[in-house]
Amino acid sequence: MTITAPNKLSFKQQQHQFREDAILDAVNRLLAQKGYDLMTMDEVAAEVGIAKASLYKHFESKDSLAAASMTRFLEEAVAMAQALPSHMSALHKLKSVVRWAVTIHLNGTMPSLPSTRSSIQQTLLSHEPYVRQLETLTEQLGDWITQAQGKGDLSAALPGEVILYTIYARSCDPVADYLKNGGAFSDADIVDLLVHTCFEGMTKPPHCSD
Repeated sequence: MTITAPNKLSFKQQQHQFREDAILDAVNRLLAQKGYDLMTMDEVAAEVGIAKASLYKHFESKDSLAAASMTRFLEEAVAMAQALPSHMSALHKLKSVVRWAVTIHLNGTMPSLPSTRSSIQQTLLSHEPYVRQLETLTEQLGDWITQAQGKGDLSAALPGEVILYTIYARSCDPVADYLKNGGAFSDADIVDLLVHTCFEGMTKPPHCSD
């Protein structure tokens, strides 16, 4: 059997990929700070340190920039979820996803998720790579929610959609920002507290990290 080695990127292709990653990193920061509607192509170019004309060589529009940024984030989320140990319980896997998302949020690189009123919403829903990754992540989280409910770790009385969207909402929860700006808690404390309130609510005292 002949094994074909993966094609190695040329130096020019590596440079192109490096710049594209830098652009998407900048977009993530701006989407986290300002959201899609207030972000401009001029700001993205300035953040990366390139001319706007060079930016358009990579992405044809603000919509395509945001779609690529959100798609890359979902790819990272899917990879993170799939890398969790198989022996871990469904509940602890869900907590790990929330812990990961809140940590990224606190680092200032979490792109703001589009609301149903955002002008980017339709663009994302027509961007096939984004939809594919979102479906993959949603299916995985949905399976874990069902398993956790079956074991009594999550309330079976709650519709799965409510739990799913609550988990998604933690990635852009402003409570994290308020606590960080208040200065009374470390980032690690904030992550622990938000994971706790997401799954245990406000009726049980916080416990050690899961």
